[in-house]
Amino acid sequence: MVTITRQPIEDHQVHSQRLIRHAEEQLAAGDRLQASEKAWGAVAHGLKVIAARRGWRYRTHADVFRMAERLAAEMDEPEVETLVLVANQMHQNFYDDAMSEDLIRRNIDKVKALLDLLRRAASPA
Repeated sequence: MVTITRQPIEDHQVHSQRLIRHAEEQLAAGDRLQASEKAWGAVAHGLKVIAARRGWRYRTHADVFRMAERLAAEMDEPEVETLVLVANQMHQNFYDDAMSEDLIRRNIDKVKALLDLLRRAASPA
């Protein structure tokens, strides 16, 4: 029997912040693939905070897009959906290595803007 343990919300917050820093560090070191995946990971953990606080399902990639749509509507911030798509492109870049260093840098900045929105959405009312 496999036991699944859930990480505390605070762990996901810490991981999200750490991963976005690592994305910038990896890019500075010239590792575009790791920078891309770390940026995606930062968003994934940021979304886990919201899912845990609100009791939302977050098990699949499809759940990410449902959460983005729901958050955009709740926050009246349509940019949430667009920025989640940018983060997803970063995840895809880990496999494709199609983005230039400059594009990854700009996308990391966009991911940071998304993380700010996610922190706002996760804050207790």
